[in-house]
Amino acid sequence: QVRLVESGGGLVQPGGSLRLACAASGILFRAYNMAWYRQAPGKQRELVAGITSAGNTNYADSVKGRFTISRDNAKSTMYLQMNSLKPEDTAVYFCYVHVFWGQGTQVTVSS
Repeated sequence: QVRLVESGGGLVQPGGSLRLACAASGILFRAYNMAWYRQAPGKQRELVAGITSAGNTNYADSVKGRFTISRDNAKSTMYLQMNSLKPEDTAVYFCYVHVFWGQGTQVTVSS
Protein backbone atom coordinates (compact mmCIF):
# COMPACT_ATOMS: atom_id res chain seq x y z
CA GLN A 1 0.00 0.00 0.00
CA VAL A 2 1.48 3.30 -1.12
CA ARG A 3 1.32 6.24 1.25
CA LEU A 4 2.50 9.79 0.68
CA VAL A 5 2.32 12.03 3.72
CA GLU A 6 3.03 15.74 3.44
CA SER A 7 4.02 17.92 6.36
CA GLY A 8 5.45 21.35 7.07
CA GLY A 9 2.66 23.60 5.93
CA GLY A 10 1.33 26.49 7.96
CA LEU A 11 0.80 30.22 8.20
CA VAL A 12 3.73 32.47 7.38
CA GLN A 13 4.18 36.17 6.73
CA PRO A 14 5.18 37.45 3.29
CA GLY A 15 8.91 37.08 2.84
CA GLY A 16 9.05 34.13 5.19
CA SER A 17 10.09 30.55 4.61
CA LEU A 18 8.66 27.08 4.99
CA ARG A 19 10.00 23.61 4.31
CA LEU A 20 7.58 20.98 3.15
CA ALA A 21 8.30 17.27 3.37
CA CYS A 22 6.69 14.30 1.66
CA ALA A 23 7.38 10.95 3.27
CA ALA A 24 6.71 7.95 1.06
CA SER A 25 6.14 4.31 1.94
CA GLY A 26 5.14 1.23 0.00
CA ILE A 27 6.96 2.32 -3.13
CA LEU A 28 10.49 1.98 -4.51
CA PHE A 29 11.11 5.65 -3.85
CA ARG A 30 14.46 6.02 -5.56
CA ALA A 31 13.17 4.70 -8.86
CA TYR A 32 10.59 7.38 -9.50
CA ASN A 33 10.41 10.96 -10.62
CA MET A 34 8.50 13.05 -8.13
CA ALA A 35 6.84 16.44 -8.03
CA TRP A 36 5.13 19.07 -5.94
CA TYR A 37 1.85 20.52 -7.13
CA ARG A 38 -0.35 23.18 -5.59
CA GLN A 39 -3.96 24.20 -5.84
CA ALA A 40 -5.29 27.56 -4.78
CA PRO A 41 -9.00 28.14 -4.14
CA GLY A 42 -10.90 28.37 -7.41
CA LYS A 43 -7.86 27.48 -9.49
CA GLN A 44 -6.58 24.38 -11.23
CA ARG A 45 -3.85 22.27 -9.69
CA GLU A 46 -0.50 23.35 -11.08
CA LEU A 47 3.01 21.94 -11.14
CA VAL A 48 5.37 23.74 -8.78
CA ALA A 49 8.55 21.70 -9.10
CA GLY A 50 9.71 18.28 -10.20
CA ILE A 51 12.73 16.11 -9.52
CA THR A 52 13.78 13.06 -11.48
CA SER A 53 15.14 9.84 -10.05
CA ALA A 54 18.56 11.11 -11.09
CA GLY A 55 18.08 14.37 -9.21
CA ASN A 56 17.43 16.69 -12.13
CA THR A 57 14.99 19.45 -11.26
CA ASN A 58 12.55 21.79 -12.96
CA TYR A 59 10.44 24.64 -11.63
CA ALA A 60 7.44 26.70 -12.53
CA ASP A 61 8.49 30.18 -13.60
CA SER A 62 6.58 31.68 -10.68
CA VAL A 63 8.79 29.96 -8.10
CA LYS A 64 12.20 29.89 -9.80
CA GLY A 65 14.89 31.30 -7.57
CA ARG A 66 12.67 31.06 -4.47
CA PHE A 67 11.82 27.36 -4.13
CA THR A 68 14.16 24.37 -4.07
CA ILE A 69 13.06 20.78 -4.51
CA SER A 70 15.21 17.95 -3.20
CA ARG A 71 14.99 14.31 -2.24
CA ASP A 72 16.61 11.98 0.25
CA ASN A 73 16.33 8.47 -1.11
CA ALA A 74 17.67 6.96 2.11
CA LYS A 75 14.73 8.47 3.98
CA SER A 76 12.21 8.04 1.15
CA THR A 77 11.40 11.72 1.56
CA MET A 78 11.06 14.63 -0.84
CA TYR A 79 11.35 18.24 0.27
CA LEU A 80 10.33 21.67 -0.94
CA GLN A 81 12.21 24.59 0.57
CA MET A 82 10.16 27.71 0.01
CA ASN A 83 11.77 31.10 0.58
CA SER A 84 10.62 34.66 -0.03
CA LEU A 85 7.03 33.52 0.14
CA LYS A 86 4.32 35.67 -1.39
CA PRO A 87 0.58 35.80 -0.77
CA GLU A 88 0.05 34.26 -4.20
CA ASP A 89 1.88 31.14 -2.99
CA THR A 90 -1.09 30.41 -0.74
CA ALA A 91 -2.46 27.00 -1.72
CA VAL A 92 -2.73 23.39 -0.73
CA TYR A 93 0.52 21.69 -1.70
CA PHE A 94 0.50 18.08 -2.85
CA CYS A 95 3.28 15.62 -3.53
CA TYR A 96 2.96 13.31 -6.50
CA VAL A 97 4.81 10.17 -7.49
CA HIS A 98 3.95 7.72 -10.26
CA VAL A 99 0.15 7.78 -10.08
CA PHE A 100 -0.18 8.55 -6.40
CA TRP A 101 -1.05 11.77 -4.58
CA GLY A 102 -0.57 12.81 -1.00
CA GLN A 103 -3.39 14.33 1.02
CA GLY A 104 -1.97 17.84 0.80
CA THR A 105 -0.72 20.41 3.26
CA GLN A 106 -2.02 23.97 3.52
CA VAL A 107 0.35 26.87 3.02
CA THR A 108 -1.01 30.32 3.83
CA VAL A 109 1.07 33.43 3.26
CA SER A 110 -0.50 36.42 4.93
CA SER A 111 0.32 39.32 7.20
